[in-house]
Amino acid sequence: MELNRSAGILLHPTSLPGPYGIGDLGDCAYRWVDFLFGTNCSLWQILPLGPTGFGDSPYQCFSAMAGNPYLVSPYMLLKDGLLHSDDLVNLPEFPDHEVDFGKAIPFKLGILDRSFHQFQHSAPKEIKIEFEEFFSDQEEWLSDYALFMAIKEANGGVQWTKWESGLRNRVPSALKTAREKLNIAIQRQVYRQFLFFKQWKELKGYANRKGVTIIGDAPIFVSHDSVDVWVNRDLFFLDESGEPTYVAGVPPDYFSPTGQLWGNPLYNWDNHKRTGYKWWVARLKNVLSLVDIIRLDHFRGFAGYWEILGNAKTAEKGRWVKAPGFNFFKSIQQEIGGLPIIAEDLGVITPDVEYIRDHFDLPGMKILQFAFEGKPSDPFLPHNYRRNCIVYTGTHDNDTAAGWFERVDERAKKFCCNYLNCDGSEIAMDMVRACWGSVAVFSIAPMQDFLGLGNEARMNYPGNPSGNWRWRITTDLEDEQLVEKIRNLNYLFDRENPRKNNSDSKILSN
Repeated sequence: MELNRSAGILLHPTSLPGPYGIGDLGDCAYRWVDFLFGTNCSLWQILPLGPTGFGDSPYQCFSAMAGNPYLVSPYMLLKDGLLHSDDLVNLPEFPDHEVDFGKAIPFKLGILDRSFHQFQHSAPKEIKIEFEEFFSDQEEWLSDYALFMAIKEANGGVQWTKWESGLRNRVPSALKTAREKLNIAIQRQVYRQFLFFKQWKELKGYANRKGVTIIGDAPIFVSHDSVDVWVNRDLFFLDESGEPTYVAGVPPDYFSPTGQLWGNPLYNWDNHKRTGYKWWVARLKNVLSLVDIIRLDHFRGFAGYWEILGNAKTAEKGRWVKAPGFNFFKSIQQEIGGLPIIAEDLGVITPDVEYIRDHFDLPGMKILQFAFEGKPSDPFLPHNYRRNCIVYTGTHDNDTAAGWFERVDERAKKFCCNYLNCDGSEIAMDMVRACWGSVAVFSIAPMQDFLGLGNEARMNYPGNPSGNWRWRITTDLEDEQLVEKIRNLNYLFDRENPRKNNSDSKILSN
């Protein structure tokens, strides 16, 4: 994959500002794209866009193909004639600085239900036609997804292994009865997906026209409580009742002394291979219809993965098992016609992982926060980078740069300040500057680091099942001083958006 020297910002849409309790795909998202364009950034990195379940994690979704309906913008619904202005009066009081999922989700679903009612009774003809075309284009996965969600809703949200046996085991007569009985609920689920895909693709088109490339995220594993596992039981290691016999995770590492027990069912790679990786091909094509480049999470797991017994309580005990690796990526490359993929190659990386990454010319990742626990030979220090890599100050799984600096030991602080030639008073921007000045082809930082925010703005604590994914930006996106600060970095380190008029760039005086 040929990449040009660029820079960008990591910010998930849920973190955008706005009056509806959670960031969405409305006017604030367009202002965000304008902000990126104004700063001369050409990269916007996001987290997975799927429909979130327990714990509100974008890495535990009900589908690997569907979109998150909580991101649908009420403002855009009103603009498209799919909502009445009366539906947006007397809004609940939502916090500005974080997502209160307990308040935001029922409000959003209520708005979507009212929009569905209006769609059924008074939607413009062209919208109806667009809806029918969407269902026809996406029916292969959408039909099963809508049924899955309708059954789940009718059963109080319990996971599919707790459904009655006919539905759990997908007996044709039981599915036929459910489709007839739950027809309206199924149509409502299809409608929510129609809205998400419509709004997201309009936003993506706007971003691309501004020269902004969107980097998406595809988790290697899927949630057990998902339509993917319910429909494709032969592609996973499950027992007769549908429960996983082996689950995913990682052994003890930098993030957790007991490892991370993710709990996702592991793939039966032999069965995937027999189908020519059909499910994976469809999944990645779907993701690439929504984003321009995929960050493939836990890339190491395609060469070998940590296998944990399904009833284990921690990830400490397990074993490494070989995965298809090279054969998988060769097949995907042939089917897709290329590999616009960033390899998330963090953690314990073995020679076979490096071979696959380098053979397919995939850029790996560097995290600057990891660089100061070792010696000058540490591979995460900028002077040790190669060009074909993506450098981050930190990701959604890390503390903010300021939060990290506050908690590390004195030795790491001293090494960091010595290396960056700083006193630590503006450590976040000093780290951003080091990333931008490196040879790495892409340089990306979370928005929190441009704002110098501390631990209170952290997005995720790996291993914690709740309380994550809540942070929202409260800064004015038209703050010219902030825009100039980022634009200056992009100019100085030759990372400017090629669509932006270079004459706009200028060096700020100190």
